[in-house]
Amino acid sequence: MSDQLVLSAETRDRGGKGASRELRREGRVPAVVYGGKEEPLMIHVEEKLLMKQLMTGHFMNSVVMIDVGGKQIRTLPKDVAFHPVKDRPIHADFLRISKDSKVQVAVPVVFINEEASPGLKRGGVLNIVRHELELICDADKMPDDIEIDVTGYDVGDSIHISNVTLPKGSESAITDRDFTIATIVAPSAMKSSEGDTTVDDGEAAAEGGEEA
Repeated sequence: MSDQLVLSAETRDRGGKGASRELRREGRVPAVVYGGKEEPLMIHVEEKLLMKQLMTGHFMNSVVMIDVGGKQIRTLPKDVAFHPVKDRPIHADFLRISKDSKVQVAVPVVFINEEASPGLKRGGVLNIVRHELELICDADKMPDDIEIDVTGYDVGDSIHISNVTLPKGSESAITDRDFTIATIVAPSAMKSSEGDTTVDDGEAAAEGGEEA
């Protein structure tokens, strides 16, 4: 489960591009906290601290406690906009949540025990169709990642969502189909070898026919 993060913030009275540019020049990032049947709260946070939390790799899947004047607001990051050239955060959105909330998040997948996959041991390639899973989770039990065990999978096998054991409190947001997450495919060398064998067999049959 992702660690709970704390992000200090200050309220801002003015919106608009001019006020936002002024905040950014001071090393601050404009942001808004919304949802929870309350009025949106305009805030700004320190850019360096926001970047530090973004670099954890699980910021978007973490509960972030926004500390405004000593009052903490439980939130889930929903969006961080970046400057198209400088790649610096220029705005952030946070959704208010309660401890018992259900939230939808994109969780990365991690494949384990590749050495125990017959297909991969024979030179097969793990073709990843989905690098993330859209899950509905308990707000206080969001997983950092989902481990998928490839033990026993051979060339031609597929891994579907039904093959994955999700952690307690999590379920797939997609429920209308048993979608594919990854497949074990033959490498090009193996395909070429099989193709050559087919041609040889055909040529042998043709030669046999001529001799007859």
